[in-house]
Amino acid sequence: MMMVSGSLDFIADQDRSSYGKRMLLLVTNRRDITIDYVVAELKRRQTPFFRLNTEELPTARCTMAAFPRNAWSLSFEGRILQGADVRAAYFRRPAPPAGNLTISDDGEREYASAEWGAFLKSLYSRLEGLWLNSPMDIFAAEDKPRQLMLASEIGFNVPQALITNDIASVREVAQAGPAIGKPLRQALINGDQERVIFTTRLEALRDRDEEAIALAPLIAQTEIKKQYDVRVTVVGRQVFATAIKSQEHEETTVDWRQGSRPDLKHECIMLPSEVEEQCLTLMTRLNLCYGAIDLICDHQGRLWFLEINPNGQWAWIENLTGYPIAAAIVDELEEIAWCPS
Repeated sequence: MMMVSGSLDFIADQDRSSYGKRMLLLVTNRRDITIDYVVAELKRRQTPFFRLNTEELPTARCTMAAFPRNAWSLSFEGRILQGADVRAAYFRRPAPPAGNLTISDDGEREYASAEWGAFLKSLYSRLEGLWLNSPMDIFAAEDKPRQLMLASEIGFNVPQALITNDIASVREVAQAGPAIGKPLRQALINGDQERVIFTTRLEALRDRDEEAIALAPLIAQTEIKKQYDVRVTVVGRQVFATAIKSQEHEETTVDWRQGSRPDLKHECIMLPSEVEEQCLTLMTRLNLCYGAIDLICDHQGRLWFLEINPNGQWAWIENLTGYPIAAAIVDELEEIAWCPS
């Protein structure tokens, strides 16, 4: 189901000019399996689209005029995307443009890489008003302290939390009761041995932990004892809620992602109307059309807000629950495409 960069499909038996003003652009990378669900739905509807795998951008011939906004084009071995054809765009998982292997000088390679990054950034800005979620809104919404602040203002139950690199502040949270620690933003450590930082319980802190904690800020948060986790996938006004039975396995008790258990149970659930409305309000406050919201349900049945990922994964949810998330995303893209510009 994977597509190659520059893949371009037109509706059968129609000329390009009649559909050129409805082209949907998918911005991602060639290893993104999730976008294949969207591609399959677009093909089912016979909707024209162009998949741009951004790491392959340096293999294209690119032109961008200073104005007007849609005066740009990308050509991949004869397959051409023109800015005037794009009527909606999905910012999924773009990758940095790959460096040209023919450049041997490190400084020159760094220069070329920076120029391609600048071109891509300019291209994104040309698409403002056409995005499902704009890159700038995604970046702003990834601010976890802001998420917690807004969620509290909206009326969600929100665990007490401190963002800190001070061991005294971490102890303040831990001494008030069970507590967890998690990254402020980046959970992945790159390098020779790639590692993921999962949410973990904060056990008794020792004085020698002070130096490690001081290295970077973290989120220290009151732990809510839970019955299960909840992933709420929101697309437009559609809300797809899934209970993740994390407490049935020891390794997934604190962080359901840990252990990568294929047998982790997922169940479709209905949110209380008040919580559903809070989710939709948060999306509006963050200017998002798509969002993956993480909640937990405690032993009294109350739901607590943890965070929102404005560009989170969703394909596994569709696989396990049958929720039509890809179809909902395409619905939103087509609505954007049909709106008068």
